Amino acid sequence: MTDMLILGYGPAGISAALYGLRAGLSVQLIGKDGGALAKAHMIQNYYGLEQPLTGEQLLEVGHKQAMALGANIIDDEITDLMFDGQGFSAKGLAGEYHGKVCIMATGAARNKHPVAGMTELEGHGVSYCAVCDAFFYRQKKVAVLGSGEYALHEVQELAQVVASITLLTNGAPLTASFPPNVRIESRHLQSLVGEGQFKGVRYEDGIEEEFDGLFVALGSANATDLAKKAGAGFDGPTLVLDKDFQTTLPGLFAAGDCTGGTLQVAVAVGEGAKAGLAAIKYLREHRA
Repeated sequence: MTDMLILGYGPAGISAALYGLRAGLSVQLIGKDGGALAKAHMIQNYYGLEQPLTGEQLLEVGHKQAMALGANIIDDEITDLMFDGQGFSAKGLAGEYHGKVCIMATGAARNKHPVAGMTELEGHGVSYCAVCDAFFYRQKKVAVLGSGEYALHEVQELAQVVASITLLTNGAPLTASFPPNVRIESRHLQSLVGEGQFKGVRYEDGIEEEFDGLFVALGSANATDLAKKAGAGFDGPTLVLDKDFQTTLPGLFAAGDCTGGTLQVAVAVGEGAKAGLAAIKYLREHRA
């Protein structure tokens, strides 16, 4: 088990890693891609750059810096995060990773557009964790909202216990291969149906379909999804963080764009440093 498990290897994750490594901790970073920074054409408003760099170039510099200090950097897409009271287990498409503390630095999910009614029905038939909640839908009819690898992971978990699965792509193209027994429904969604309890969906053409449960797996799992899976506290849709960017789960931190606010490299680096230092303090206190 590594000391510091960091999900996301953008500016916030790398910044946290640098502090952990210099404190003598073992650090493992797991990331899928460079997020928004990788798409940035030119970075000119960041301290210390003699010449502008592309987002990809800045990411490469950060990765080299972390690896020079001994960081273990792995490319993988994380789909689950679990807390057992002692540490954290992150499940990816390629493997499973364990850490005494965990820092979520997965960036902002800018491409997610929740369907009307989703927020109100979260926890009332709408779930973000098949591993956590599949048990409650034994031999029932469920739907999964998504179209990629993350959705496939949830489908595979549910297939063991539910009666039927419908994949709701909401008009998005499939980017993963789903089992033949999964019904694919590509119509656009207008809203979820249910007063206080999820009952089904209403398609854009006005037709409604009943389901017992809905599992949301849009795009890739972000910090909000993973925090919900682990059991961290929320205030409405907002992840609860203290002044050190620690969640309500001891040893679970969040930093960077996933915390909201000003989406800038400088802010992400600062939050990563603060979360990294707080994680170091947490580990030292709990080793004593």
